[in-house]
Amino acid sequence: MIRRISVRAIVVHEGKLLCVRLNPYRGSLRAESEEYWCLPGGGLDEGESLTDGAIREMVEETGIKPELGKLSYVQQFIYEDKDYIEFFFNVKNVEDYLNIDLSKTTHGELEIAEIAFVNPADVVIKPEFLATEPLMEVIASNGPTRVISRL
Repeated sequence: MIRRISVRAIVVHEGKLLCVRLNPYRGSLRAESEEYWCLPGGGLDEGESLTDGAIREMVEETGIKPELGKLSYVQQFIYEDKDYIEFFFNVKNVEDYLNIDLSKTTHGELEIAEIAFVNPADVVIKPEFLATEPLMEVIASNGPTRVISRL
């Protein structure tokens, strides 16, 4: 079984999450992307650290370098015979993400159909736990990283 490791950023502003709707393309989870929102991020490059990958993905998709906070969540799931592991980092410089211009990014216009702060209760969001988890409590706490397993 193939394992895919991804990194994602949690950017919260006034109770809403910075999310993207991805442009669809074949051969990936993005085939249905116009139907749901997800956190910015993506696959880790070979030999790349988790934090370097999270920073790279955010710069590629938003044009803005994140100040990474704690690792808040790890999720593992199986989809189409692939083992996915996703690492979710809190981003501290939220204000920098209030006005994103996708035309000034390296990957934004290619990969992203729409980027916005959305209320997870009002949209279809993946992973689903983002709509039910107490994100602000988890981010603010000194507790351990939460592990979500759907194996």
